[in-house]
Amino acid sequence: MLQVAGMSAIFTPVTFRCGTSAHNRIALAPLTNQQSHDDGTLSADEHAWLVRRARGGFAIVETCAAHVSEDGKGFAGQLGVWGDHQLEGLTKLATDLADHHALGLVQLYHGGVRSPSALTGQQPWSASSFDEDKPDFERPRPATQADLERVHADFVAAARRSLQAGFAGVELHAAHGYLFSQFLSSVMNTRDDDWGGSLANRARLLRTVTRSVRAACPAPFILGVRLSPEDFGHARGLDLDETIELAAWLAEDGVDFVHLSLWDAHRNTAKYPDQHAIPLFRRALPDAVRIVVAGKLWTRPDADAMLDRGADLVALGRAGILNPDWPRRAAADDYDPERGPLTRAELHALAIGDSFIAYLERFKLVRDD
Repeated sequence: MLQVAGMSAIFTPVTFRCGTSAHNRIALAPLTNQQSHDDGTLSADEHAWLVRRARGGFAIVETCAAHVSEDGKGFAGQLGVWGDHQLEGLTKLATDLADHHALGLVQLYHGGVRSPSALTGQQPWSASSFDEDKPDFERPRPATQADLERVHADFVAAARRSLQAGFAGVELHAAHGYLFSQFLSSVMNTRDDDWGGSLANRARLLRTVTRSVRAACPAPFILGVRLSPEDFGHARGLDLDETIELAAWLAEDGVDFVHLSLWDAHRNTAKYPDQHAIPLFRRALPDAVRIVVAGKLWTRPDADAMLDRGADLVALGRAGILNPDWPRRAAADDYDPERGPLTRAELHALAIGDSFIAYLERFKLVRDD
């Protein structure tokens, strides 16, 4: 186990190459919570849920995936960062997170094919047109050059808006089968122009946006990218070696961290069953580019194991939902985090609103009172 002066390194500060430091290595993962208003503005419930985790000692608190374009919305109750009318709530959130010594990050995203017309009023669009054998799947139209120029501008504007609001940085969501991931996919992206075919072409949209955001929001503003290393769930057509190469390119483009969404961080890779993803990415990245890891991490030994493999930070999802004081309590050797399910009253006491509780029912984290 990696130890620093007799304690787990998870509780020690970490500095990103942009110069900004976090007071520990524990992040609240970006989590869908469906608590925002219909116009994308922050609600009191969403503010309370995030600030409560900052008060509990999380050094980094990420928002849910926040859509950068009106046609990029993927969920009801989703936070938006596409309009100046959203600035007031974003500014209050950024300020209150900082007051609790947390670095607030906005996760920027566009849903692409996963932005249903029922929410946007428009046909979804993606890298290419394709079909999936799934209920309610809407065949997307292929992106035009105008679409690509517009979404590029929208990501940059959203990053600037996050900076203006006072956030410490942004994370570009290129995982989980959303728009960037759709372009990276060898099965969803069948284009034969500069935006498809080779990995360099399939990565062009993400890399172009990354470089533009870095130029628009220089240090000490933090810039990260979340990646799905391999196929899982909605992420399809991804090759591990290609994702490792992409991560190295993103480091050249100016990212401060790469966030690996592993779903189960205890498992080795599918492509190389005898190898874990973290050392593979660590060897490909400069030491100054931090690696954040998420996926079924509950206990301090879980977190320690990720740092021992080469990660720099861990992001807690369900553990952060049910244990808002995890960073303050995990120093105790006998700490056993709550795993649920909890009653609605118990969840309310953890600063979780009714809309989020309804969403958590699908994960069996809610039980009858």
